[in-house]
Formats: sequence, C-alpha cells, structure tokens
Amino acid sequence: MERGWIMDLRPLGKTGLSVSVLSLGGLFVSKAGGPFDRARDAVHHAISRGVNYIDTAPMYLDSEEVLGRILSDSPERVILSTKLGARPQPFDPRDKNALLESFETSCKLLGRDQIDILMIHEPDRPRQFDWWEAMDEARGPVMDVIDRLKGEGRIRFAGLGGTTAYDMARLLRTGRFDVVLTAFNTSLLWREAWQEVLPAAAEHAVGVVAGSPLQQGALARVWREEVETAQWLSKPRREQFRKLYSLVDETGIPLAELSLRFLLSEPRIASILTGARSVEEVDANVDAIAKGPLPSELLGKLDEIAAMVPFRPHDEPFALPFGRPYDGTPAAGPV
Repeated sequence: MERGWIMDLRPLGKTGLSVSVLSLGGLFVSKAGGPFDRARDAVHHAISRGVNYIDTAPMYLDSEEVLGRILSDSPERVILSTKLGARPQPFDPRDKNALLESFETSCKLLGRDQIDILMIHEPDRPRQFDWWEAMDEARGPVMDVIDRLKGEGRIRFAGLGGTTAYDMARLLRTGRFDVVLTAFNTSLLWREAWQEVLPAAAEHAVGVVAGSPLQQGALARVWREEVETAQWLSKPRREQFRKLYSLVDETGIPLAELSLRFLLSEPRIASILTGARSVEEVDANVDAIAKGPLPSELLGKLDEIAAMVPFRPHDEPFALPFGRPYDGTPAAGPV
C-alpha cells in the first residue's frame, strides 16, 4: 500500500472532534506489550500514518506512564482519552475524592492538564464496579466528579468504556455522555452492539469507538485446528467459524483485514481501536483500512454468517482463548 495514502477522519458524534478511522488502544502500550522502545516506535509510527486518537486507562498496567513519556516527544498533539476505575486501591467508585485523585494522577502520568475524553471504565459489567445509585438516570457520585471537571475545563467530553451492550445503552439514553467505547460486542461475528448500543448512540449523537475489533485474537487469524478441537466451543459457533474460514479461502482476504474493513463499512462507527504492539502491526492495520470498506455483496455474505449465532452462547468464554490455555474462568480482558 502506498504510504502516501491519507487516513480518513470521521466526526466523533456531537463533540466536534474529527478522529482517525483507525485509533490506538493503550493496553499493549505498556509492559504487557514489550520493551519501551518498541512501544515508542509503534506509537510514533501510528501518528505518522495518520492516527490521531489514543485511548488508555489506569487498568492498563503502566500504559498512562508509558504514553506520557512517548507523547512528550511527539510533534503532533493527539486526541487522548483515559478512564476512571480501579484506582486508587482499594477502589471505591462512590468516593468522589478518590476519583478526583485518580484523575489528577492520570494527568500527571500523561503530562497533560486537560484530558480530551474521560470515560467511566466498565460502567456496566455486573458486579465489577458499583458506580450507580440509579443506572437509568446515570445518577451517582462519578457524574458529580465528571460535571465538576467539565465545569473547570479539565476534561472536554464524558464517555463510557464497557462491554455489555444493553446496560451501556441504558446509560447512553440518559443523554449525559458524548462518547462510547464498546468492546467484545462490536465485531464481525459478535454484533450485540447493533441491537442497542449503536441505535442509542445515534439517538443522542454519541460518538462510537469500536474496541476489540479482532475479538482479542479470535478474529486476528484463522485458527482452523483450534476450531475443530476446542472443547469449550459450541457446535453453532464451530459451524460459524467453518463457514467464515471458507469465505476467507474464497476471497483471499486475510481474516484480520476482513474484520477491520467490516467495521470500516459501518458509518455509525467513528473509529476502530486497535492494539498494535509494533511498527509492523501498525502497518498491517493501516494498510488493511486503506483498502476501504467491503463491497456490499461481501457484507451480505458476512451478515448471513453472523446470523448463524446471533447472540453469544451462555457458556461461551467472553474472549475466545485460541492459542492459549483456558481454565474455564468466565472473564473478559480489560476494555
């Protein structure tokens, strides 16, 4: 792909911001992703190829600190989001002073006095964080903190970063949020977000960021042997993967590219968040996006495949553990 290609920008809902259609997640811009030099090179390269939005969080190990060091050397100012959640420990989501302390820590680590987007992390996942006095009203101390920080000009916009498609929609319909990062339900095979999150976001002009586009590796490559042998994979999902892999063979389009271009074809999604760990991974993702949305005929075939398993089976691992051990623990990775 010619390096002269220019990254497309899309409006991020009602914020007035224009974000690159491909953005960078901070989970692997941390000690989880490898040496600092490799992370620095990946981030700088992503920016040079047109990425202008980066997301991070206190839950992503030392990601805020690493990004702060990297971005201090960047000539370009990127749009930056971070989150409230899990810090300080022991974490009390109803403690306003602790939430303000966490925000100040994020600013210090990131080297900024103002954060573009501050999200509530996992506002919806059952029993993780007890944020709300009344979810349908988005009522809780965290909103008092966000309103205060907005009023002081310390944050520009408020967002949600989570994984359960239906509770997130309830929060969006309060009209109190500007951005939603929705993960594990916004991908080629996992489409629960189309049921509630995308319509609710559209109702209130909320900007949508699609997290986990490769479903934490399940859609990053063809796992043919694992699909045939995994004990934890349901029969309908196994048949669905077989059909998907046949389409990959037929079209010759790599599965990761197919997954990214599928999301690019959804106009309600402003940006696709990827977890590139190296310059090579950045180039692979950007080059895939540069090929543009998928043709309608191919999208129709993917719709038929997705409809084979319209909702996640009850006992399916939240992040399919292809290529790694699985002990039966029903947990998802951080968003």
